[in-house]
Order: sequence, then C-alpha cells, then structure tokens
Amino acid sequence: MAGSSSTFVAVLTAAAVTTVGFLAYQASASVPAGLAAPRASAAATTEAPRDARNPTALPAGSGTGARVVYSVADDRVWLTTSDGGAGRTFQVTPGSVDPLPGTYAVTSRSGAVTGTDGIPIEHVVRFTSVKGVSIGFSAAVDGSTPAPDPTRRTGGIRASRADGNALWKFATIGRRVVVVR
Repeated sequence: MAGSSSTFVAVLTAAAVTTVGFLAYQASASVPAGLAAPRASAAATTEAPRDARNPTALPAGSGTGARVVYSVADDRVWLTTSDGGAGRTFQVTPGSVDPLPGTYAVTSRSGAVTGTDGIPIEHVVRFTSVKGVSIGFSAAVDGSTPAPDPTRRTGGIRASRADGNALWKFATIGRRVVVVR
C-alpha cells in the first residue's frame, strides 16, 4: 500500500512540474518581440556624461521622449516628459544585482507582493532580468529602503513610497526604461 501511494504522489508531482513548465513556456512565447529582450543602444552602453554643476540633471545621451532613465552609478531615476525633459528625479536603493546598460521596456507590474527580502512591497515595475533575477522598481510598504544583503541575489530597486507611486503611475506596460552607467 505504501509503495502505491508514493508512486501516485510521484506521478502527481511529475504532472504538476510538467504543467508548470508548459505554462511558463507558453507565457514566455507570448511576450511581444519588442518586450522580450533588451535592445542595447549606443547612448546607453557608454558612460553617460554628467553635468558637474548639476548632479541631478538628466544624463546627456540617455535618449529622447517619455521614458524612465536609471543611472546605476548614481542610484538615481528620472521620469522624463514627452518632450524629453526631466519631469521628476529621485534617489533609489538598488538590489545586489544591477541591470546592464541598455534600453528596455516595462514587461510586468504588481500592485503588492512580498520582496525577496521578506518585506511587503508595492508598485512593482519590472523591466528585465539578469541570470534569473528579476530587475524592477518598487517601494516598501513601511517606507524603508534598506541596503541590499550582499549574500543574496536581489534585483529590486527601492524607492520611497511617494517616488514609487509616481513611478507606478508613469511606468506602464511598454514604457521605455533606459539604463545608463
């Protein structure tokens, strides 16, 4: 009797794993080509020049039009207007895994989830992944922006709640995200 129940559990487990694998494949196959992979741009792959007199100025060469610009080196985000000007800028606290420089698009959003560090987060805006780690912006519900645990691979880029709310309203599915050094 014990042998048949363990066989039954093994068959159910195999069926569940197969189903999840199929659904994951189906989901990845249905992502529009323009959102599936980053498109590196010449402007985003080099060090973007900064204005030494105004360190919060939008990096030169970070593109045009409405977009999110994220500087890995400065831990700063800009939400740009349709004419290309910096509409809002703010500091962020990155995770332990940085996105590569390039041009991406927002691929998914979640209103509220638990972060990989166990902290409840809101306004999650994802735009890429690096070696299996999802990269995106979020805000902790408790308002914290803790330094990342260097022993864990995390891709959450934390903003304050007010900045996270602004990002959530601005960065809808398909919105360009330009990552510069």
